[in-house]
Amino acid sequence: MSAFFNLGKTRTFKPRKDVPEGTKQYQLRKYAEATLGSGNLRLAVRLPEGEDLNEWLAVHAVDFFNHLNMLYGTVTEFCTPQEASTSPSAACPIMSAGPRYEYLWEDGARYKKATKLPAPEYVDALMNWAQGLLDNEEIFPSEMGKPFGKTFRETIGRLFRRLFRVYAHLYSNHFEHICALGIEAHLNTSYRHFFLFVNEFDLVDKRELAPLDELNEAILAEDKSR
Repeated sequence: MSAFFNLGKTRTFKPRKDVPEGTKQYQLRKYAEATLGSGNLRLAVRLPEGEDLNEWLAVHAVDFFNHLNMLYGTVTEFCTPQEASTSPSAACPIMSAGPRYEYLWEDGARYKKATKLPAPEYVDALMNWAQGLLDNEEIFPSEMGKPFGKTFRETIGRLFRRLFRVYAHLYSNHFEHICALGIEAHLNTSYRHFFLFVNEFDLVDKRELAPLDELNEAILAEDKSR
């Protein structure tokens, strides 16, 4: 996907490093890439027979993080804390998904209580928090045979829930900008894959997905008609 973006002028986060060749996660990533290439996203999200679910979740968490990182990177000049005179529609003084949904940030470290942040600061905090999780070998082990922690499922659910918020913000606040850049097809494909994966493994409470309910229903309806 990265070939479609001109990221030279955008602020982006460091992509999570690929797992080493020969590991189970590397093999699963190659399998996922192959099934994605078939164009059948429903098939692409299914757990391969005989494989470990935690490994499958971990591989996709890294990939969705990297894809979303690049997508958000394309609109950072539009996603600003204050209204810019050259682009008055670009102001994002709060992290929201339209007028009905506002998100507060809490990470238990720098922000110990739920805190209102401008969208770019919120996404900065979220992506840095996610980067820390993905780089933590105790949570996301890359060493073959090393077990996942007892709280992995809870952690992965929290990660996917927060990644969804960035997708929701992009659709609700920056879809016009995305279209102007000509990359709406890439956003749509990335989110469709993300939503089908989340739906397949029941990773995010449906109430959390409410900001994009109409889009989600359309994705499921299209998937059933195939």
